[in-house]
Amino acid sequence: MRVSYEELHETLRRTLLKVGFEQGRADLCARLFADTDRDGVYTHGLTRFPRFIEMIGRGVVDVSARPLRVEAHGALERWDGRSGAGNLNAHESMERAVGLSRQFGVGCVALRNTNHWMRGGSYGWQAAEAGVLAVCWTNTMPNLPPWGSSRPLLGNNPLVIAVPRPAGHVVLDMAMSQFSYGSLAAYRERGELLPVDGGFDSEGRLTRDPRAVEESARPLPAGYWKGSGLALLLDMAAALLSAGLATHQIPADPLAETRVSQVFLAFDLTSLGGPENAARIADDIITNLHTAGGEGVCYPGERTLRVRLENLQDGIPVDASVWEQVQKLS
Repeated sequence: MRVSYEELHETLRRTLLKVGFEQGRADLCARLFADTDRDGVYTHGLTRFPRFIEMIGRGVVDVSARPLRVEAHGALERWDGRSGAGNLNAHESMERAVGLSRQFGVGCVALRNTNHWMRGGSYGWQAAEAGVLAVCWTNTMPNLPPWGSSRPLLGNNPLVIAVPRPAGHVVLDMAMSQFSYGSLAAYRERGELLPVDGGFDSEGRLTRDPRAVEESARPLPAGYWKGSGLALLLDMAAALLSAGLATHQIPADPLAETRVSQVFLAFDLTSLGGPENAARIADDIITNLHTAGGEGVCYPGERTLRVRLENLQDGIPVDASVWEQVQKLS
């Protein structure tokens, strides 16, 4: 079934008001969830919303907490998320990083003691809309085995890189596992195999069966040992820059995954030749990419823009049972 963007946003907003969010924060939090489904990332929007409400009920997420700056070193700042709503903390951190980049050319906010940021790409799109180039990442609970092991000691530590471009922002949002656990669940629920090997089964064999990967808890690192190494370094950088927790210190429970560490970097392109020059360079690169031909060749974010237009016009696809559950919550 499909519902309008406005109905989805309003239903989520009412629910957030009921659990104690202030009006403005409820509106923004609901928008971040609704935008996620609008853009076709159905694993991290409405589907994840009931879990978010449950984490509030458990006291994992403090609806009244706002991030607090604890250290400032020029373009680099450390902030404490104080266990607040992860998407609101991340949005404010990226906003601050953008502000620092206006002053210094580059801005970095390292955030500790925060919660799951939901769709990481949200903050890449946020930065691109502000006209800055951005990089951000988060660590997670241990849910990814290092290459050569079957023990989940690393996080799948999503990484986001965004480049502003008037003709269509370029936004990469990727986990360090070939498929996130949300994607695995989505394929399983549709009864589909993964398009490529996504992990190992209980016998240690590579498989495209999402259920087998979930049961073994052995997703495949993207790029094999390279993804494993990058996951480790992203975790180290986040913990060191924020003075926060590393993956091995974060509870391995999706309903108690908290106090994670994140980094938000922004680069103000206006200080490096102006936005027109940046747009020309970006356009040249994308034009060259498209010369490859073939329907499947697109830049990160290109399909998102198409899905966004379709969902705003035709309504946003929702799981009927989850939609009913959230309507009852509201």
